[in-house]
Amino acid sequence: MKQLLIGIDVGSTTTKITVLDKTTESLLYSDYRRHHADQLASVLFAIRQAAEKFPDTKARIILTGSGAKPVAEAADTPYIQEVVANSIALKKTYETVGTAIELGGQDAKIIFFKTDSKTGALNVADMRMNGSCAGGTGAFIDEVASILQTPPEKMNELACKGTCVYDISGRCGVYAKTDIQPLLNQGVAKADIALSSFHAIAKQTIGGLAQGLDIKPPVVFEGGPLTFNPKLIDVFSERLNLKENERLVPEHPEIMVAYGAALSLNGMFKEADPEASDAPVTFLPLTEWVSLLEQVQEGQGLFTVFKVQGNNHVMIHDKRPPLMRYGVIPAEFPSSPECPAPP
Repeated sequence: MKQLLIGIDVGSTTTKITVLDKTTESLLYSDYRRHHADQLASVLFAIRQAAEKFPDTKARIILTGSGAKPVAEAADTPYIQEVVANSIALKKTYETVGTAIELGGQDAKIIFFKTDSKTGALNVADMRMNGSCAGGTGAFIDEVASILQTPPEKMNELACKGTCVYDISGRCGVYAKTDIQPLLNQGVAKADIALSSFHAIAKQTIGGLAQGLDIKPPVVFEGGPLTFNPKLIDVFSERLNLKENERLVPEHPEIMVAYGAALSLNGMFKEADPEASDAPVTFLPLTEWVSLLEQVQEGQGLFTVFKVQGNNHVMIHDKRPPLMRYGVIPAEFPSSPECPAPP
């Protein structure tokens, strides 16, 4: 039975899956779609799609991304930090990388690489990631598109028609709106505002996110917003003064993190001795993976509720094995057993 390596990247707004042949590590299938804040359902859908395309196959699965860890714990699958997964994919794809710029739905990252002088190995030297604000990300593009009453998927086409760049804040969608509305009132073309918003994103990423660190070429551009808005890559290249051979765009820039996660199953998460007590999940038929995730999904409503004494909240204990998560909700909840107040 054929064996597959599957990496799933659950980001802030989208879920990406890559399916690799275990022996050749060649990419057999990939998918990218919004999860609409239902991360578990999106992972289950991705696995179902893979099971239909690859019947009678076994696979190992690993998850990565900001929305993946609870799902990985519930399904008892390995989890890899997304920057590590990304670096694995880049090392596999390119001989040398200076910097990687990745824009996601609500986050942005810059990874700085260095080459070991003794071994020649490519290593991660530093990384920067945005904080709580989604400025300079895919959400920012969606917000500007809404202000311009333009579908987000048309923003690249619109920006390509722009000829003049105006100063727009890329730090926050609210600030951007206060900059954009007066421009619209003055009759500035929507194409120029779309182009200006791309410059705002590049300015925010280069100036605010890099925090003074040099963005050295060659520069790799990754993530959905850069995949579906190639004009944005042109804007970055212009502001960074990159030559054509100094800008690298993978064949599938939107799935690089999922790709790196899948590759890690042949590396740092290589299958261990099945007899070992700490061995990661071994190869299972894809139909069994579907059944496992369906059981996890069915158990989403199983909770034990405890009222915290001396506090205006109750604590939720999620009973789904092996996942144990806690959350806090207002105390207007049905009667619940008392539990001791925390020390």
